[in-house]
Amino acid sequence: MTAIGILGSAGRMGRAIAAIAADLGAPIAGGIDAGGDPMPLAHDSDVLVDFSAPSALEANLNAACTTNTPILIGTTGLTRTHHAMIDNAAARIAVLQTGHTSLGVTLLAQLVAQAAERLGPEWDIEIIEAHHRHKVDAPSGTAMMLGEAASEARGLPLSEVSVVDRAGLAGARAEGTIGFAAIRGGSIAGDHKVLFAGPGERLELAHHAESREIFARGAVRGALWLAEQPAGRYRMSEVLGL
Repeated sequence: MTAIGILGSAGRMGRAIAAIAADLGAPIAGGIDAGGDPMPLAHDSDVLVDFSAPSALEANLNAACTTNTPILIGTTGLTRTHHAMIDNAAARIAVLQTGHTSLGVTLLAQLVAQAAERLGPEWDIEIIEAHHRHKVDAPSGTAMMLGEAASEARGLPLSEVSVVDRAGLAGARAEGTIGFAAIRGGSIAGDHKVLFAGPGERLELAHHAESREIFARGAVRGALWLAEQPAGRYRMSEVLGL
């Protein structure tokens, strides 16, 4: 059986992944959290799952590359520098980086891309997400992933069309932009809605997470799939064969 190493094992996702892996009969090679050395864990694992922190990504990738261990990265809040690190690592090992490991959200992103492409820029796109009060990044990694699905379908980089803060903006909404709104409060596991607003009609595509278990289940499924792949950079959609 494929042995999974958990980076960020003391966090909510790390604990949930360990529990789901046990239910599925997938062995856990071990886990580390803040301040731990990822190298021994990488040596003992067939695949690593990283839900730690952006500040730990470089060390985690170095350990994975040194031991030739595939790594699934679910850490959010990554910068362009982090993505460049991931690109470099993917030339040597299999890397799956995702803002969301839910299988339902993975399919949602495909539907968003189809809608954005077929409806055209005259349909305004707004992405609304809600999470628990403890979430540290906004917009969420999932919201950004959905925005990227929409912008790529329209042939534009998200950085050129995203609007994450309208405070102080004057004038009408610019055509083709993609707006983001973030809600934080209580114990909301994660809600995402993509609103397409056209002339005289609206289309809403949404996903509601009822528990953290769905993310852990998707992460374990993705990790087991990734362990069998050659070097390269992968997406959750490929786990589903999309």
